[in-house]
Amino acid sequence: MGQPIIVDNIGGADGSIGVGRTARARPDGYTICLGIDATFVLNGALYSLHYDVLHDFVPISPLATGPIVLVAKKTMPAQDLSELIAWLKAHPNQASAGMDAVSFRLLALRFQEQTGTQFNVIPYRAAGSVVGDVVAGQIDLVFGTLTSHLPQLRAGSEKAYAVAGETRSVLARHPDFCRDGIAGADLFELVCPFRARGTPKDIIGKLSAAAVEALADPAARSRLAELGYEAFPRERQTPEMLATLQKADAQKWWPIIKELGLKAE
Repeated sequence: MGQPIIVDNIGGADGSIGVGRTARARPDGYTICLGIDATFVLNGALYSLHYDVLHDFVPISPLATGPIVLVAKKTMPAQDLSELIAWLKAHPNQASAGMDAVSFRLLALRFQEQTGTQFNVIPYRAAGSVVGDVVAGQIDLVFGTLTSHLPQLRAGSEKAYAVAGETRSVLARHPDFCRDGIAGADLFELVCPFRARGTPKDIIGKLSAAAVEALADPAARSRLAELGYEAFPRERQTPEMLATLQKADAQKWWPIIKELGLKAE
């Protein structure tokens, strides 16, 4: 873009605080929110927000997807997903599962509902704390991004049992870690930038074009792959595609959130 970009990491309330700042920013193209499915979809069903996640922002382009994985401490006796489900059924409410994001808590509840298992879900504030505790054996299970757990999986300090979301490419790229997909839990981390509503179309066009150019860089795509992400195909890198994905996810997951009784924590 020919100018420096200042990154301001704003935590709290599953990302809704940072998204709120974007909603209040001047719609001049100079404040962009890089969010995920939780911030721009799931939070709309969990929080009483002063903005509308579907109508108060303009999509720029989907950038990459990151799979969500089910991992456990390395001493977990189960060798695969079916054995893990059997172990959890034999030990109801004895296992603990750490979650640092609403999307992971949603998957944990969905997993329990579909497998007939019961375990204790423990909310965390940050991914680093969850990773540290599962490596130390303080908790048994974690639903988290593959990105957060790749170093530990490569080092053998965690065990991966399954992947949620679009599993085929993930299973092919990481066969040593992920051998099973979680049926009915097709939720993945979608990395995407948005602007406040009212931003002129020509500015959105420039930002979208810059995103496309950045993702065409082989070095950028290689780095994303190293981190466990997969760049969107070129033909899907459009504002229209991001808007379609956002609305489709809201239509699917908002009723499920209500049905499961998931609350913000």
